[in-house]
Amino acid sequence: MSNNYFKFKQFTIYQDNCAMKVCTDACLFGALLPAINTGNALDIGTGTGLLSLMFAQKNDCIIDAIEIDIDAFEQAKQNVDESIWKEKIKVHCVDIKSFEPSKKYDIIFSNPPFYANDLKSSDAKKNIAMHSSLLRYDDLLKTIARVINESGIFAVLLPFSSEETFVNIAKAFHLFPNKITRVKQTEKHHYFRSIIQFSGKEKSVEQIEITIKMNDDYSQEFTALLKDYYLFL
Repeated sequence: MSNNYFKFKQFTIYQDNCAMKVCTDACLFGALLPAINTGNALDIGTGTGLLSLMFAQKNDCIIDAIEIDIDAFEQAKQNVDESIWKEKIKVHCVDIKSFEPSKKYDIIFSNPPFYANDLKSSDAKKNIAMHSSLLRYDDLLKTIARVINESGIFAVLLPFSSEETFVNIAKAFHLFPNKITRVKQTEKHHYFRSIIQFSGKEKSVEQIEITIKMNDDYSQEFTALLKDYYLFL
C-alpha cells in the first residue's frame, strides 16, 4: 500500500486523496526542469502539486498549478499551503481547455495522461490521471501554444513509446523539441520515459540518456539531480 505522504528535504507531499502517487520518474522530471529565475510558470495537471513545489524550490517564478479533479486539487492546495512557497503558487481547479489566463507563461510543464491505447483500470480517478481520453495530446498542445510566451519553454514527461507521436503533433503547433532526455530504469532495461523540452525555435536537438539505477543503487547522475530533494541522498 502506498504511503499517505512522501517527505522531501524542504516539503512534504500528502497523497492519500490523489489517484497518482509520487513516483521516481516524476521526481526526475521535476529535478530536470530548466531554471527560470523570474517570470510566470504553469503546471498542467498538477496532481499532488509535486512539480510545482520542486520547481518553486529552485526558482522565483509565480506558478499557476492546474488540476481538474477536485480531490487532487484540494490535496495539492494542502501541500502548497503547508510549504514555504505558498505565496508564489496558486492552485486552480479547472479544465485546462477552458483556462483563460490574463498572462503568458515563460515556462509550462506537464506530466499529462499516459497510455491512450492501454487497458484502463476500474478506478475512475486513476483513469483520468493516467489515460488521455479527457486530455488528448493535440488539446494539450493547442492550449500551450495559446498561453506560452514567444520565447517560452514547454517541458513534458511522456512514455518513451509516445515520444515520436507527441513531437510530430507539437510541430503542427510550432513547438519544436530542443532537448530530449530518455530514461531507463537500469542498464538492462529499454527506455521507458522521455522528458522533452520544446520552444518556438527549431534547432538541433540535444539528446541525452539517464539510467536511474546502477547495481541496485541510484546512479551517480540520478543522485546528483535528486540530492537537493530526496531525504537520504
